[in-house]
Formats: sequence, C-alpha cells, structure tokens
Amino acid sequence: MAANSARLSPRQKMINLMYIVLTAMLALNVSSDVLDGFTQVHQGLNRSNQNVATRNSAIFAHIEAFANQNPDKGRSWYEKAVQVRQATDSLNSLIDSLKYKIVRKADGDDADPDNIISRDDLEAAAVVMLNPANPLGKQLRLSVDNFREYITTFIPDSVKRSNINDILNTTAILRKGNLTPQTWEESKFDQQPVVAAVTLLSKLQNDILYAEGEALNTLYNQIDAGDTRVNSLAAHVLPQSRTIMRGTPYSATILLAAVDTTARPSITIGGKELPAGENTYEFTPNATGTFTYEGFLSVPHDDGTVTRHPFKSEYTVIEPTATVSATMMNVLYAGIDNPISISVPGVPNSSINASITGGGSLVRSGDTWIARPGAPGQEATINVTANLDGRQVQVAAMPFRVRKLPDPTPYITIATADGGTDSYKGSRPVAKALILKSSGIQAAIDDGLLNTPFKVQSFETVFFDSMGNAMPETSSGSEFTPRQRQAIQRLQRGKRFYITRIKAVGPDGTTRTLAPMEVIIN
Repeated sequence: MAANSARLSPRQKMINLMYIVLTAMLALNVSSDVLDGFTQVHQGLNRSNQNVATRNSAIFAHIEAFANQNPDKGRSWYEKAVQVRQATDSLNSLIDSLKYKIVRKADGDDADPDNIISRDDLEAAAVVMLNPANPLGKQLRLSVDNFREYITTFIPDSVKRSNINDILNTTAILRKGNLTPQTWEESKFDQQPVVAAVTLLSKLQNDILYAEGEALNTLYNQIDAGDTRVNSLAAHVLPQSRTIMRGTPYSATILLAAVDTTARPSITIGGKELPAGENTYEFTPNATGTFTYEGFLSVPHDDGTVTRHPFKSEYTVIEPTATVSATMMNVLYAGIDNPISISVPGVPNSSINASITGGGSLVRSGDTWIARPGAPGQEATINVTANLDGRQVQVAAMPFRVRKLPDPTPYITIATADGGTDSYKGSRPVAKALILKSSGIQAAIDDGLLNTPFKVQSFETVFFDSMGNAMPETSSGSEFTPRQRQAIQRLQRGKRFYITRIKAVGPDGTTRTLAPMEVIIN
C-alpha cells in the first residue's frame, strides 16, 4: 500500500511541473519596486554628475584664467589640465554610447537612457557588453584601466590615490559558491536589468568625474606650491645621471632648497671645500662599480651663527655598452622592414646613432629603427655610437644573419556567420557556397610574427571524374576561372578537389611554389 500511495498520477505530475516552472519565473522576475529604486538612483546620479561636472569646470576655469594672466608660470599646468579633461570626456563619451546601445537593444530605435521602457529586460546588457565577437565590456574595462593609471599620476596624495584605485577597480571577482572568478564586465552586466546596467554606468561616470576633480584640484594647488613659505632647509644633490660610463665625466648640482641668494652656502665634500660661489661637483671616474660620497652645506646667518646641512649621494659607473635586439627574431629578413630596438643605458635616444653593413639600410622611426638588409645568406652588422658630452663613442657592434623569408601559406578567404571573415587553409569540410563566393587564392605568412602578404600569380585545380581521372584546370592569376567555378559547382557533398602548383611572389621579389591545398565540400 505504501508503494501505491507514493505513485503519482499523470495529472499530479503535470501540476507539480507547472509549479516548478512558475516558481522559476517568479525568481527571475524583477520587482517593480526594485526597478523604481534603480530609476530613482539613476536620476540622482545624473544630478550628481552634473554638479560634479560643474565643479570641475569651475576648477578648470581658474587654471585657465591663471595661465592667461601668467603664462610662464601657469601654462604647463593648464596644458596638463586640458589633457585630463580630454581623457575624462573621451571615457564619458564612450560610456554614454554604451548606455544608448543597451537601451536601444531593449527599447528599439527610439531609445532614451533617461526614459527606459523595458527596464526589466535581463538580456540587453549582456548581449551588448558581453558579445564575444565585439566585447564592448572588455573594451570598457581596458579604457577604465588606462584612465585610472593615467589620472593617478597627477595625484601625489597616497590616500586619495588609493581611493581612486579602489573606486575604479576592475579586477575579477570571486563570488561565493563559484570556482572561478568573474571578470569585471561579467559581474556588472550579466543577467542585469537594463535600468540596473545603465545605473551602474552612471555610477562609473560619477567615479570618473570624481577622479577628474581630484586631479584638477591637485594641478590647481600646484600652481602656487612654489610660493608658499618654507619652515625647513634641506640639502639636495642633483646629478645629471646616477649611471655613467667609464671614461665619461660625472656631473652633479648640489643646492640648498629655499636658499637665500644674499648668503650663499659653502659646500664641503670629503673634507674639501668647493670654490666660493660654486655648487657643481664634477670629476671623472676611472673604475666601474657603485660609489657614494657625502658632505655638508654651511649656511651663515645674520647673527653670525652657521648651520650645517649634511647630504649624501651615490653613483654607478658602468662599462660602455648598448642593447641591440630585433623585435621579431634574432635574425633579419631580406625584402621587408625589420623593427630594431637600440638603446644605450643613461643616454637619450636622440643622442644615439646607428648604421648597418652588408649593403642594407637602417633608418630611425620614432623610438625604434627599421632595418632592410642586403641579400640573404650574408651577415649584416649594426654599429652603434652615442654622443657623450659632444664626443661620438662607439658602444656596440652587433652581427645579424640575413635570411630569406619563409614560404607563405595559401588560403581562401570565406565569410563567417557573424559577418567576419576566416582564412580557410584546407583539410576540413567547408560549404560549397562559401568557396564559390570567394574571389580565389591568397597567400601570406600569418604566424603572428612576420605577418607578410604574398601575391598569388597562378594556381591549378585538380578535379576527379567518376572514373577517377584527374581533370586539371589552370588559373593565370589569383582568382578562380569560370571553368574552375563550374567544376566546383558540380561537386557533391563529401567530394574534394585539390589546389596545386600555387605560384606566389613576396616582398623580396622571389617566386615560391607553395604546398597544395585539399578542399573538402561539406
């Protein structure tokens, strides 16, 4: 009897199933009170953002006015303030565009982020921000990271800087019950109602405007930082460089902060006093290593007393050297531009010169160099010189092997379902329609390192009839001929044809015969 009483009728099973579905629907439904709350928070954030933006504009106007009155003193701070405003406006514009895209996904073309109709839509934010094909959420996270790192450079106060790092934090979040952390964008926009997602973006704008205000306020305060009274004196050593090469002079300026020009201090280093009025300590080291020196400044006062202010500094002497590295590989390839990084420790890039042997060329391009070596099989040497105190010093001579570019890979560009393109390289089934829509054969070195295109000059397709006889068709260019397209059109699912004798010319001018492709019709 117990077994019979536990057995459910089909009707009861259906009722239980409907209850489970209803419970799930109730769990997914967002209360209208919650949605109203988000709407009120969003409206409040908009008002707050307007107030903060007005305050920031007032601070910026003060900086601009001071720069106009005193360009020599205020121009540099004004230019920094302009850069801060541009960075903030750029990021806020990006967030405004994301708000519109999310609301438009939910409400259609007449979308208004300030008057959302489908407030409880749980899919629009995720579709817009977490789409793998166009990860706008990831792009926003990277933009916030760049803004945070940039804006904190203007804020020396460690407490304020830490606060901005916290409110603009985008690290992944490990939620309770999950084994792996969620990315910042997933935690913000996955399964979020539209009104909540827009409110979160408005909150982010509020944080950005706060950070902008702290940066502008710091810049404004720095304008008159040099005019404030000082209540202490300190000795400073200002070397031209703490790392110098053997055989080149070491130079350092030693000064007293807020020094009175009517009573210059005397400087004593290692028991020897510098000549009166001199504040430059200079000598030429003859050994490598790290060394220290110390001394004191003697400051006379009106009452006849003298105070001493000690100082200490160190310097490092190194052998003449340079760093030369190929950013692609430890070789140079003939026929293409090879990016080269050349640096000399302690020497600015503008004071470095370089040349190449072996019939090639080496040209400066910004902070890097572009090498085009001679013929393959030869050796090219890059010679580096540096301008050290007006003297050209040879610091390095680095040999490189010159090689021919490797053979490219042939492929057919086909369309993908998401509207993009893919490089089909054979040996896997592909829709006949995609092959017919393509223009023909292309070739390139696309290994993520060289990324060099080649020009296809000709190729041959090989089809097989029902008897197994090969039927070759030749194209004198990179496109399929009409006869080749007709042969492809006749192929049934599961059949295949081959693309052989592919001739391609690279930027080095050599003609290559590429490996054949097997095309399988799906």
